[in-house]
Amino acid sequence: METEFSPIPPDYYDMFLEEQKKEFSKVFYFVTGNDVEEAKGKITGLVKSDGFKKYLTFDSGDKVRVDRIITVNGIPGPAYDEYDAYALACLNCNVQAD
Repeated sequence: METEFSPIPPDYYDMFLEEQKKEFSKVFYFVTGNDVEEAKGKITGLVKSDGFKKYLTFDSGDKVRVDRIITVNGIPGPAYDEYDAYALACLNCNVQAD
């Protein structure tokens, strides 16, 4: 199930422009739910489609929705906090000691 597009802070667009100058980038992102995928290659641009949704495009043909990006070359992206919260979820369990 696809989530609704969430606007992201403008600083991330600056980061994407800087990363676009590199010859190779690796991006981890949420696809659906908590499924994580990887896109890699040269970032070729930022496109808008489906109304308000924005995507990073790659020379490999990959297209990644910007609000679902966890990291770009190891730098936290807009969805990093969501990923971090998911990763730490088991630490928030209420476990009773015997």
